[in-house]
Parts: sequence; structure tokens; C-alpha cells
Amino acid sequence: MGRYLLYAIGEIVLIVIGILIAIAIDNNNEERKIQKMEQVYLLGLKNEFEQSRIKLQTLIEFNRNSYEDARMIAGYITSGKFPDEAELSVLLFNAISYEIAYNPNNSLLNEVISTGYLKNFRNAQLRQELAAWESVIQGIHRQEATMREQREKMLDLFRTDEGSIRTILDLSGVSENEIGLEKCKTTESNLKILRSKAFENNLLPYVLTAINTENNHYIPLLERINNILQLLDGDISE
Repeated sequence: MGRYLLYAIGEIVLIVIGILIAIAIDNNNEERKIQKMEQVYLLGLKNEFEQSRIKLQTLIEFNRNSYEDARMIAGYITSGKFPDEAELSVLLFNAISYEIAYNPNNSLLNEVISTGYLKNFRNAQLRQELAAWESVIQGIHRQEATMREQREKMLDLFRTDEGSIRTILDLSGVSENEIGLEKCKTTESNLKILRSKAFENNLLPYVLTAINTENNHYIPLLERINNILQLLDGDISE
């Protein structure tokens, strides 16, 4: 009877050990699958954030050119020495014709977050940065909306008798090169807009908002992207 009990206990121990080994092997296999998938996501996110960085760098340069031209117009108003009509048209077109908006590549990041896979990333700092990304971008968009509002206020002045959008388009070359319209035979001058206090009162806040957008939003965002890319590089296996 004692031998039988020892044999039975031995069988049970062997079965338990076998189960534990099987569980360990299964866990190891599952861990390898998770790590392999993590590497796929990390490489994809690296490419995505590199593209987003290029977009942001381009947008920073574009926004800077825009507010620099707007600031040049403000300088003409201050000095009272106005440019010729053609130069003013180019400055006005570059300053207020384009909408500044940052649209990063977020498709893979959205997938990682929506599927809940983000919790499998081993780097806690990286998880935190990626989880906060959407709220950061929303803050950028709110700032851009403020800048867009200032820009629209200036454009509204040209939608009245105070200014001529057609003159801007004609003398900047947009009418012919982009719209396919011949220049008007007569040109209505926009130089009078430089004497408008309403225009100056909208121009200066626009310049301030654009500079603030660069210094307090775009530049910190660029630094954040660089930090995320550094974290990604640190976790990507060679």
C-alpha cells in the first residue's frame, strides 16, 4: 500500500511538473509573439513619427515665412514708406492666403491605442508619451484655430470695398498661373489698406499669434517628437 501511494504521488508530481513545463513553454512562446509584434509596431511608429516630424518642420518654415511677410507689411505701415503694388500683393498673398494646419500621420498609433496593444509596450515612458499624443495634437489644433480666426479677420477686410483680392491674385501671379485667368486691364490699389487702422489692428495680433504658435507650440512639439523617436530607437532591436 505504501509503495502504491509513493507511486501515485510520484505520478501526480510528474504530471504537475509536466503541466508547469508546458505552461512555461506556452508563456515563453506567447512572450516571444508579443515581443515580435512589439518590434513590428515600434518600427512602424518610428516611420510614422519621422514622417510627422518632416511635416512639422515644413509647417514651421511655412508659418515663419507667412508671419515674416506679415511683419514686413507692419513695418511698412510703421515707416509710412509703402512698397509698390506688386510687392504688396506678394506680401499679402504669402501672409494671409494660406491656412496653417498640422496633420500628423497617426494611423498606426491610433491602431495601437484602439486595440489596447499599447499596454504591451515595455517602456513605460514611451507608453506615456504615446498615450498623451492625441491630447497634445488637440492643443495644437486649438492654437491653430486662434491663428485662423485672426487670419480670417484680415481677409474679411478684402471682402469689402476696402481692398481688392483680385489685385493680390493678379499681381502675385496666382490668377494666371494657378486659376487660369487673365489679369484685369485695370488694377485697384490695395495701398490704401495700409492706412486702415482696422487692418493694422488685425495684422499685429495675427503676427503675434503666429510667432506664439511657433515658439510655444510647434517647437515644443518638435522636441516631443524627437524624444519619442529617441525612445523608439532605444527599444528597437538591432
